[in-house]
Amino acid sequence: MIKPNNRVLRGLIVVPTRELVDQISVALDGYGKHLKVRHTKIQGGISKGSQVGKLSTGIDIIVATPGRLVAMIKEEVIDVSSVNMIALDEADTMLELGFLEEIEYIFSHCSPKRQIMMFSATISQNIKKLGKEFLHDPVSVEVSNRRDVVNLIEHRAIKIDKKRKDELVAHIASSDEFEQILVFVNMKETADVVTSYLQKKGINAVGLHGDIIYKERTQNIKQFRAKKAKVLVATDIAGRGIDIKELPLVINYELPEETDEFTHRVGRTGRANVKGVVITLLTTSDYNKFTKIERNLKLSIKREVLEEFELKDRQPRQRQMKKKSLSERKGLKAPKRKDDNSGKKRSKKTTKRDANRVFRKG
Repeated sequence: MIKPNNRVLRGLIVVPTRELVDQISVALDGYGKHLKVRHTKIQGGISKGSQVGKLSTGIDIIVATPGRLVAMIKEEVIDVSSVNMIALDEADTMLELGFLEEIEYIFSHCSPKRQIMMFSATISQNIKKLGKEFLHDPVSVEVSNRRDVVNLIEHRAIKIDKKRKDELVAHIASSDEFEQILVFVNMKETADVVTSYLQKKGINAVGLHGDIIYKERTQNIKQFRAKKAKVLVATDIAGRGIDIKELPLVINYELPEETDEFTHRVGRTGRANVKGVVITLLTTSDYNKFTKIERNLKLSIKREVLEEFELKDRQPRQRQMKKKSLSERKGLKAPKRKDDNSGKKRSKKTTKRDANRVFRKG
């Protein structure tokens, strides 16, 4: 048996959000149920005093958000010099949120002899840059091919007038087809508006974004997990790391700016070989962006218009592609140019006129 005084901090798991700290902590409780391994959480929203108290009892693994961890290292409350195993979960998100300096600071204070693991649904250039700086002979491990994930997810794209998006979400949520629905929006204000609209329609909906206090966010996630709330409306950052068992439906209320963010969103469903559905709402301003996402992910999703939601917004003109001949498609024959044809006609007329002049002179 390991005595508390003999425990040495060896493992460090760094994640971008408090919700993910809680989720991983619960997972460690399960995985370490029959092991003599102790862990604790280092995160904002909890008094530093209580966290320091737990550290003094002897800890093997820390699960932390970067901001609070750096602050406690600088205050010399935590000594991570003995940490020889580091895991960065949702590494892309942490770098996008501007935590690069904090991560570098944490790495520099850990043992020089360490193993670093970075986990993410997508691998950006920022992660590759960080890997080159801190990793020796790194190996990339792909758990599943992106196409395998797509096969578990049924994608639908519904065209909708901009002013009727809330109404369409309420229409979907009011049906008995889906027990739980995770709705992704881009802005905190939008999350509040959509949540309020659904509640007024008698739908049990809760929100999740950075301006909601931590205690309320935790409560909202618990309600959603317990199926007491049917709809969770979340921003990308707040929704990152949410793991709902057999989540049946994800709705993209708005399109994210990047394809990688789209991948993270749809990854909330279609997990553990359980099929899921993703519905993306498209207004006229989304058509080109969604086509780009499809091209990047090698998807082809049919656009739908629901009978109850006939389009009234002015639709952009669709460019008509001129059909090419078989020889042109194979590159055997260049298409005729109008200039060439008109040149030939002018040539014939000129030849005839010249011939008449010659005849008259004769």
